[in-house]
Amino acid sequence: MLINSRIAPSRELHEAFAALRPWLRRSLLFTLIAGLLILAPSVYMLEVYDRVVNSRNPQTLLMLTLAVVFAFVVMQVLEWAHDEEMHAAGLQLDRRLGARVFAASFEANLRALPSSTTQPLADLRFLREFLTSPVLKAALESPVSLVFLVVIFAIHPLLGWAAGVGALVQLAIALLNNRATHAQLSAAQRSAQAAQRYADGALRNAQAVAAMGLLGDIRRRWATDQSEFLQLQAKASLGGAVFVAGAKLVQVAWASLLLGLACWLLLRDELTGGAAMLIVASILGGQMLRPLTVAVGHWRTALQAGDAWLRLAALLASVPPAAEQMALPPPRGQLQAENLVVTPPGAHQPVLRGVSFSLRPGEVLGVIGPSAAGKSCLARALVGLWPSTGGKARLDGVDLHAWNKAQLGPHIGYLPQEVELSDGTIADNIARFGPFDQARLDSVAHTVGLHEFIRALPDGWGTEVGNEGARLSGGQRQRIGLARALYAEPAFVVLDEPNASLDDAGDAALIQAIQDAKTRGATVVVVTHRVSLMPVVDKLLWLSEGAVQAFGPRDQVLAATRRATRAARPMPTAAPTEPVS
Repeated sequence: MLINSRIAPSRELHEAFAALRPWLRRSLLFTLIAGLLILAPSVYMLEVYDRVVNSRNPQTLLMLTLAVVFAFVVMQVLEWAHDEEMHAAGLQLDRRLGARVFAASFEANLRALPSSTTQPLADLRFLREFLTSPVLKAALESPVSLVFLVVIFAIHPLLGWAAGVGALVQLAIALLNNRATHAQLSAAQRSAQAAQRYADGALRNAQAVAAMGLLGDIRRRWATDQSEFLQLQAKASLGGAVFVAGAKLVQVAWASLLLGLACWLLLRDELTGGAAMLIVASILGGQMLRPLTVAVGHWRTALQAGDAWLRLAALLASVPPAAEQMALPPPRGQLQAENLVVTPPGAHQPVLRGVSFSLRPGEVLGVIGPSAAGKSCLARALVGLWPSTGGKARLDGVDLHAWNKAQLGPHIGYLPQEVELSDGTIADNIARFGPFDQARLDSVAHTVGLHEFIRALPDGWGTEVGNEGARLSGGQRQRIGLARALYAEPAFVVLDEPNASLDDAGDAALIQAIQDAKTRGATVVVVTHRVSLMPVVDKLLWLSEGAVQAFGPRDQVLAATRRATRAARPMPTAAPTEPVS
C-alpha cells in the first residue's frame, strides 16, 4: 500500500490490516482481471480492422461486438465486486479497531495526553475510507502493469526498455511529489486541527463569549489559524498540481513515443508481429503507466493515510490495551488511603502529599479545606481516575486505579465538580446509558427532588438534555448528576461539591440522599465548602496545600479548624496615645 515510509511500527495496526488479507486477495484478483479486460476495446479495434474489414463478414462483426460487450459487463461486475470487497474490509477494520481506538482516545483524554481529542477516530475513519480510494486501487493494479511490460518486452526488448524508462520517470515524479508536498500537507492538517479545536472551545463557551463581547477577538484568532491552514494547503496543492500534470504528460507522451519507436523498428523490419504491433505497443505503454499516474494524482490521499497511521500508532503505543483481570466480588465499601501522593496528568508537581485515612462501610466523610487544597484531586484519585505516584487508594483492599472500570463502575457513584452530562435523554443520563428500570428511576428522582420537575416536562423522562446538558440549568444538571451517581445504589459514592448549584430545597434533598446511602451501608465521601452538610457527616478530613491537617470525628476536626482559625487571625493593633514624630 502507498503509505508513507516513515510509519512507526504498531503491532495492533499491522495485525488489524493483516486480518484483511482475504478481502485484499479477492480484490486483487478482481482488479487483475478487470485490468486485463481494459484492453478489450483495443483488441476489438484490431480484430475489426484485421478480420471484418478484410473478410467483410457481418457475422464476425456481430460475434466480436458481443464479445467486447460481454467483456465490458464482466469488467463492471468486477469493479463492483472490488468495491464491495474493500467496503467489507473497511467494516472489518472498524470492528477490529473501532472500540479499541475509542477506548484509547478516552483514556488519553483522562491522562491529558497530546492525542486526547477525537482525531484518532477521524484517523481510523480515514484509513477505512483509504481502502476504497483510487490510490490503493492503483497499487492493486500494479501487477497488471508488470504483465503489460512483459508483453512489450516480448514485442521487442527496445520497446520494453523504453517503457521501463517511462515507468521510472513516473516513479521519480511520485517521489518528488512526496518530498515537495508532504511537510506542507502535514503542517496544513495541524493548522486545520488547531483551528477546529479553537472553534470547538469557543462554541462550548458561547454564552460567556457573547456576554463579554469576545466574539470579534476569538474570530480573529481562529481566522489566523484558518488562514495559515489555507495558505499551506494552497501551496501544497499548487506544487502537487505541477507533478500531476507532469505525470499525465509522461503517460500521454510515452504512448506516442512508443508508437514512433515501434514504427522505426517496423521500417527496419525488426518489429515482431507486423504493423498491428504499432498500436499494441502504444496502448500497452499507456495502460502500463496509468496506475502510477493515478497514484501521483491522488498522492495527497496516500500522505494523509500515512499521517493517520502514524498518529494511531502513537496513540495505541502510548495507551496499551488493558490486561485481562480476574473478576472481583462487588465491593462492600471499606476505603483506605495509604500515604497517597497524586500528580495530575501533565503536571510535574504532586498536588496530594502523603494523604492517609480509612472509612468503614456506612460512614460519611466530609473533605474540607481552602481552594487549591487538593480536594478535587483526591476525589478523582478515590474513584480511580488519576493514578497515584506514591501510596495507594484501596477499596476492599484493591487498588482503585488498577481495578477494571467495567467491573467497578456499577458499584461507584461519582459526581464531579463540573457536572458532565452526555447528549441524550434524562433517563439515559441517570441510567448511565444502559437498560433502565423505571421503578428505580422514579425512586432516585424522588430521592434527589427531581420527580416533580421531570413530571412537568412535556416529554418527561424522554426529554433531551442537549450537548453537555446545555438545555438545563446548573441546579438541574447538578441534581441529574447526583441521581446518576446514586441510581445503581453503589457501595461507594464520591460527591465533589454536590451542592454548588443547589438551592435550599436541593440542599435538603441532597442531605436526605446522603442519609439514605448511609442507611443502606454505602461509603460516602463529600467534598464541600458548606456547613449545611455537616449534620450528616461522620468524619472530616481537613486538607491544606495537599496535606492532611486533621482527620477524625466531625466535631473534633471542626473544633481543630476553629482553633487554627483563631490562632491565624492577626491581633488588633492598639491606637497610639501620643503623636508619632
